[in-house]
Amino acid sequence: MTTPAIFFDRDGTLNEELGYVGQPERLHVFPFAAEAVRLVNTSGWKAVLITNQAGVARGYFGEEDVRAVHDALQQHLQRHGARLDGIYYCPHHPQGRVAEYSKVCECRKPGVAMVQQAAADLGIALQRSWVLGDRLHDIEMGHRAGSRGALVLTGYGEEQQQQLYREQMIETRELSAGERQAGGKGGQQVGEACAGRRRPELIASDALAAVQQILELPEVQS
Repeated sequence: MTTPAIFFDRDGTLNEELGYVGQPERLHVFPFAAEAVRLVNTSGWKAVLITNQAGVARGYFGEEDVRAVHDALQQHLQRHGARLDGIYYCPHHPQGRVAEYSKVCECRKPGVAMVQQAAADLGIALQRSWVLGDRLHDIEMGHRAGSRGALVLTGYGEEQQQQLYREQMIETRELSAGERQAGGKGGQQVGEACAGRRRPELIASDALAAVQQILELPEVQS
């Protein structure tokens, strides 16, 4: 039997966005993070971390440093009665300086390899799951995997929300122009392109607010 999950982004979602966090002492966990994860735990859903860590490919730190940061994060959560059921990270970047990690891959968000691996490892029902993050590529990853997405306004979230509004305005203008120039046919084609854009189903102030809203949805409560 499969179980839904909430996939958490890391930097800007569970901890402060400080650039490349490669040392435990630079990990500043948000005060609400443990409660957000704990709520997922008590709901019976899986709580999973999915994070791009391109600092490895760029040579800023190694994979052992990423693991040390994740150990520190897990220890912090456990002290507050919460736990991550799985932690997945991508160390790659197409323009990396470390040859081993400098490549195009399927795991770097918005690629779905990390989510699919978590689903296989933990028995997760992706169609019933959510992705939480402060960047639109988190939402895109979730949609590509068949899940829903929530944009949080911590980290880069407010900036990404403004970008989303700008994209929506551009698409509205394109749709109107298409309808005028080609009638229903042109408008339909633009509309189909619009539908392919990855917009969040939910926007919340932070990860805790997002989790609370998700777990209160009628389909979850039933």
